[in-house]
Parts: sequence; C-alpha cells; structure tokens
Amino acid sequence: MTTLAHYSLAEFQAALTTWGFKPSHAGRILRAYYAGTEIDWPELRVPLPLQEKLQREASALTSPAARQLAEDGTTKLLLRMNDGRTVESVLMPDFRADRAAGCISSQVGCAMGCDFCATTRTGFERNLTAGEMVEQFLALRREALAVGRRLQTVVFMGMGEPMLNLNHVLEAVRRIADNNLGALGWRQVTVSTVGIVPGINALTAANLNVHLAVSLHAPDDATRERLLPVGKRFGVEEILTAADRYQAQTGRPVTIQYCLLKGVNDSPDQARQLGALLATRRMHVNLLRYNPTGLSLRGINYEPASDETAETFITTLRKEGVVAHFRRSRGRDIDAACGQLRQRNSPA
Repeated sequence: MTTLAHYSLAEFQAALTTWGFKPSHAGRILRAYYAGTEIDWPELRVPLPLQEKLQREASALTSPAARQLAEDGTTKLLLRMNDGRTVESVLMPDFRADRAAGCISSQVGCAMGCDFCATTRTGFERNLTAGEMVEQFLALRREALAVGRRLQTVVFMGMGEPMLNLNHVLEAVRRIADNNLGALGWRQVTVSTVGIVPGINALTAANLNVHLAVSLHAPDDATRERLLPVGKRFGVEEILTAADRYQAQTGRPVTIQYCLLKGVNDSPDQARQLGALLATRRMHVNLLRYNPTGLSLRGINYEPASDETAETFITTLRKEGVVAHFRRSRGRDIDAACGQLRQRNSPA
C-alpha cells in the first residue's frame, strides 16, 4: 500500500525510481497531496501507469472517528490509527475570519503525569509516526478549507510530549513546513515541551527556525514538582538556561506557558518570582486560565484563579518588565482546550 504521508521528497523520489518512473514527478505529486484537496491527476500530467498505481494502492494511516464543533467555532477531531488507537487534534478559528490555527498530537496518551492535565490519565501507549502527524495536519487543513479559512499556524501541543518523540516530530515539521511539501512555513510552527532539557538542546541543534514553547507553570522547583513530576529531573533554572540557548541560536523569543491554578501558583509572590526569572530574558509569557478536567491523579480538584487574582498576577509581571498576555481559551465546551485532550476508545 502507498501512503504518501510516509515520504519525504527524497524518499518519494527514490521510490519512484524503484518503481520505474522518473523521480521528477515526486515534487508535483507531493505538493498536490499536501494541498489538502482532492488531487487533480490530469492537471499533474504524470504517466497514467503511475497515476493508476498510486490510486490503486492509496491508503491512509488515520481515519476520522468523530468530530465535535464548539460554540466558539473550534473543531475537535478524533482520529483513529490503523492499530485502533486514537488521538485528538484541534482546529481553532483565528481573530481574522480567513485564518485558523491547528493543534497536533505527538503521542498516544502521555507519560508526563502532569497533575492538572486529562491527557496523562490514559497513560502512554506509543509514539506517533511522522506520517501520522502529517495526516493530522492534513485533516486540520481540510477542516479549515471547508469553512473558508486557511490553516495559518500549527502547534505540537496536543496529546503527548513532543520532546520524547522528537525524531518523528522533526520529520513531521520538515514535511509540514517545507515549501516543497506542506509549505506552511517554519515560522508558523511551534513545538511545546514540559521542560525536557535534552529535547530542547536537540531542537536547538536541529536549527529548524521554529518556535519553542515551555510549559513552566511555577517559578520554583518545589511547586513545579507537585504539578509536573518531570520537575524532579529538570529544575526551573536548568530549563530556562536551555531555553536561553535555543533563543540565542534561533533569535526567536521563547514562549513560557503558565496555567494559573487557584491557591497553587497564582500568588503575587509567585508572580514576582517569575518576573525575577524572566526580567532579563526576552521571553513572552502566555497566562492560561485553567480548564477543568475533574479529579486529578493526586485526587485534587483544581480550580482556576479568580479574575481579580489573575489580573494582579499579570500586572505584577508587567511591572517587572515581562511581556505577558492571557491566552484565550478555545473549545472548552467540547473538552478541546489546553489540558483537556484525551484518548477515547469510541466516537465521542
């Protein structure tokens, strides 16, 4: 079976040569595939035997299992892999009527155990292949086109920890961003992490010119360890130092994700601590409102910080010279917001 999502340009050129066709056909075919629309074979002007082979042997790595639409226009897709496992991907409408942003998963489940996140409750099952992530991208691109929008940006911020599947994530990014394939653009891609320092270093070395987002969620190691078990391995300062290196290499300001939890990490003192950490760093803080996910792994019902507390927190940060904004929550009514994605065994 021929799954075009499996191939890089060089790999598809090699496959065509093996099949007895000219490798020069590869670019046109893959660009048409990545457009997210039905391939117009006559327009491609490829040999009929090649067209028939690709159509006859065409297959996919994922199939749609469910689709949900939120009141704010956010769409959540449940995609089923060929082994029966499922992941969720999200399309979020932009403020501009012609644009949208996509959120892609990198693993089935998650092993990070972050206490306020629903994804981790199913545990980790396996990494996704680059092709499976590409098919998520194409599914979101088709969804955007169907509502008159263009998929403008994507974030690897769905289910899973991208840095623990980095080789496949990087290959997916290359196919999605490269002008010869998905043509999204490198600057339109963000890779997120809970602070896996070796992964940040590897992303720095890859030098792909994409954005990096770090889910920090606390300015001190003690609080962070309670929320994110990975905090026991990588301290706040070590993570930020790795982010410094990434920023120095790429020139792209790192985004710090910080979910405000009532009575846990939302005090003025914690805002001042965070401000002190970032005051000399050219980083941007995204403050997130907590999206309820029910009883946590540690048996805690977290609550979002009050509006007053949140305003005090962001004001304190800004007084420290930190660039900070509230990130608008999307798709909360269909469990599509940050921290709410999870594997489902049957259509929702």
